[in-house]
Amino acid sequence: MFKKILIANRGEIACRVIKTARKMGIQTVAVYSDADRDALHVSMADEAVHIGPPPANQSYIVIDKIMDAIRQTGAEAVHPGYGFLSERAEFAAALAAEGVAFIGPPEGAIEAMGDKITSKKLAAEAGVSTVPGYMGLIDDAEHAVKIATEIGYPVMIKASAGGGGKGMRIAWNDDEAREGFALSKSEAANSFGDDRIFIEKFVTQPRHIEIQVLGDKHGNCIYLGERECSIQRRNQKVIEEAPSPFLDEATRKAMGEQSVALARAVDYCSAGTVEFIVDGERNFYFLEMNTRLQVEHPVTELITGVDLVEQMIRVAYGEHLSLKQDDIKLNGWAMESRLYAEDPFRNFLPSIGRLTRYRPPQEVEQCVRNDTGVYEGGEISMYYDPMIAKLCSWGPDRGAAIEEMRGALDRFEVDGIGHNLPFLSAVMDHPRFVSGNITTAFIEEEYPEGFEGAALSDADAVRLSAVATACHLVRQRRGAQVSGALEGREYEPGSDWVVQMGKESRAASVVDAGDWLFDVTVEGQALKVDLANWRPGDVLIDAVVDGVAMPLKAARITNGYQMSWRGAARKVFVRTPRVAELAALMPEKLPPDTSKLLLCPMPGLLVSLNVEAGDEVQEGQALCTVEAMKMENVLRAEKKGLIAKINAAPGDSLAVDETIMEFE
Repeated sequence: MFKKILIANRGEIACRVIKTARKMGIQTVAVYSDADRDALHVSMADEAVHIGPPPANQSYIVIDKIMDAIRQTGAEAVHPGYGFLSERAEFAAALAAEGVAFIGPPEGAIEAMGDKITSKKLAAEAGVSTVPGYMGLIDDAEHAVKIATEIGYPVMIKASAGGGGKGMRIAWNDDEAREGFALSKSEAANSFGDDRIFIEKFVTQPRHIEIQVLGDKHGNCIYLGERECSIQRRNQKVIEEAPSPFLDEATRKAMGEQSVALARAVDYCSAGTVEFIVDGERNFYFLEMNTRLQVEHPVTELITGVDLVEQMIRVAYGEHLSLKQDDIKLNGWAMESRLYAEDPFRNFLPSIGRLTRYRPPQEVEQCVRNDTGVYEGGEISMYYDPMIAKLCSWGPDRGAAIEEMRGALDRFEVDGIGHNLPFLSAVMDHPRFVSGNITTAFIEEEYPEGFEGAALSDADAVRLSAVATACHLVRQRRGAQVSGALEGREYEPGSDWVVQMGKESRAASVVDAGDWLFDVTVEGQALKVDLANWRPGDVLIDAVVDGVAMPLKAARITNGYQMSWRGAARKVFVRTPRVAELAALMPEKLPPDTSKLLLCPMPGLLVSLNVEAGDEVQEGQALCTVEAMKMENVLRAEKKGLIAKINAAPGDSLAVDETIMEFE
């Protein structure tokens, strides 16, 4: 077996590979840019090599720098993770020329499957069902419009070398085809160094379901079931599960066998994923093959018991697969929630900064797993993918896996940046998701106006009020003790309070029953609140209300708490009746008027300006493009107006809410 491997990647996937290498007794080498000098994967590895400035095109995807790191450390093999160099045939060729093993498929398979146009042709030849589309090179935007018209709208415009939602747009008409072609081409060039584009029919009511394959260098190839990846935003997966709640055994078998046929057609070895789009009648069509480990591989590992990274390493070393197709049994159900540094309350725009609090839920063998590459106090950079962690859960059935995920999300503490934990929690409680009736349009259909937080039932609002009241009593006592002002005297806060949540106020009273148990009455409803697992200062309140676990987060604010539970975020004030009466008289503070300003909605790089000072713009007109975390975002005029001043230039790094231009 290899004695030392280098991981040509960063973040959570680098940490994930290091864990398996340790288990196998293999030493590891990390590589890092200036931005990742203090990253978790660097501290976890046995050795680390600096490879350049923060931008990936000056560090992580520069083949020569990775090769230099290999020579410096004597690594015998390289695991590429996903993204970066994982699907670059020239990287595999460079390793082969150096006599270093690539922990991935052969160069020919990468080349054939990494190119989306070539892969579709090969898939068709291998008998794999494919989506109608145009596989030739597209000359320009007008050529794209012509092709789209012939195929029939809607169409999907995709980067040939793409992946991870980069360089991908849906067009419903000629104008969107023109704009989508230009944006996809630009994103593809920036992300992959390859601006070739192809167009295919967009399947309506689609589900995104993929098959995990695993092959060795001796002609053996198997499939390990499927993953449902339909909960997507901007073509980027957010929640995945295995198996799919939609497939029957016959469809699973047909998809698996076609995937293996495609893998055999290109002499595939290592772990890989064949992605399909599946319509409401269970007709399935080949999308692409990812010749690498997939981000969502943990859910497959949880239901099969197979460590895919270990299998990749053993295959690269030349071992035979120890598994046959009949050995693969799907056990239970697994969920994966991707925790992103994106603010769901600001249309999921990227967020950067320091993780002032990062405390994942406790991992439980088989039931709860958290793959991460960050730590409390670390920085989330604008240079890389916004994913912070992948939280996974397992249960004997789908309902149990969802319930396990709900509890894990409720106990996940993150502060300092915007993040999508509230959204993930809301999806886990959404009736349509729970029913399994999902498509890739789930998010846009269920949250057409964006995410504003989950709704709270009256019963849940009463429970939150009860917890807040009990906590407030404890804090009042503790505050008096700590101040020392009442030394030598007994102090007991009043028992009657008013709990305000939004515009609703509820009368509440509380009695300490001892041992961190409290009898709380809210609007005449009596509840028992158990705070045995909480102490003042903890943000996580692992409360039990009337015997039901209710883990929630509560940050202190004046006279109350900012409480978060199951995707709902509320300011909850606990006041004496007199203070509540006075608070109701306070005028509401209005936000400043920014209607004549174009503010940068996220931290990022101003890529281009489409207008100049003095220009008259129309509603919906493109004003500029801002790039953040590898995605280009077009900012448009909200109404007709005249540009008075432009305050930024292409190439400028912008902070969130920084003024880009002003209108008269």
